[in-house]
Amino acid sequence: MSFASYVFIKKCTKSDAKRDEGLEIPEDVEYIRDIRYGKEKNYHTLDICWPKKALESGEETAEKLPVIISVHGGGYVYGNKEIYQFYCASLAEKGFAVINFNYRLAPKYKFPAPLEDLNAVIVWMMKNADIYPFDIENVFLVGDSAGAQIASQYGVIYTDKEYRDIMGFRKPKIKIRALGFCCGTYNLKTRIAKEGPAGIVKDYLTDKPYSFGEKLDITEHITDKYPPVYIFSSKGDILLNECIPMVELLQSRGVTCEYKIYGNEKTFHVFHVNMRDEFSDEANTDQTNFFKSYISKA
Repeated sequence: MSFASYVFIKKCTKSDAKRDEGLEIPEDVEYIRDIRYGKEKNYHTLDICWPKKALESGEETAEKLPVIISVHGGGYVYGNKEIYQFYCASLAEKGFAVINFNYRLAPKYKFPAPLEDLNAVIVWMMKNADIYPFDIENVFLVGDSAGAQIASQYGVIYTDKEYRDIMGFRKPKIKIRALGFCCGTYNLKTRIAKEGPAGIVKDYLTDKPYSFGEKLDITEHITDKYPPVYIFSSKGDILLNECIPMVELLQSRGVTCEYKIYGNEKTFHVFHVNMRDEFSDEANTDQTNFFKSYISKA
């Protein structure tokens, strides 16, 4: 592990623990923990949650709910479902079944491990849609920071056959209706050119990142078939300068895209995960309202 990643992990661990201290899952949310979706015992687990009003008495669900799959951030080297549990529960309160999962982290696991794990979560969701209240015809992906990059890349895998073949994936039999990106980074090739094969880049993409070739370049494969996107950031976000270029790229390809910059200079990176931030609920409500406009009733 690079020194940059070590420092990053230490800083985030401390700040996230302070952020969430004293929080509890809301009583109106059903929250189920630590379901295994893959073979890697240290990473392949997920949590699911939904509003309790979606349940009948007994074990069967009264209705299927649109599904949000949350891809956590953390620079590919940090993060887990525990530090996203309160955020995911807040999304559930807005009328969604939410999947909050761990994925394999660098430097032990390299690109494209998070994408493979996201795909495995989707396969698990499909297989368990009769057990849990998952409407697989109305699926949404959200991600922040590095999670936004992962979710945006999966959007290309889902919509572009040529890129899907390059990555060696099969298209899942679900309907991804829209995507949500917060405080994201998006272009791996640009990041490599800027930072070189060092630090977090090296941890995730090895010291020879260009060896991945076409797999790194999603921009050439974004088409008008890409799902609608809600992008947001904040005035104090360290990645704010990546927001508008991604919006412009999507719009130039005919993709429906809405965006908003929240707060002030003290509204920091991934503010939406902080349940105590004054702009968090506003941003998450705007995003889920965007999603609701794309839910199919058929």
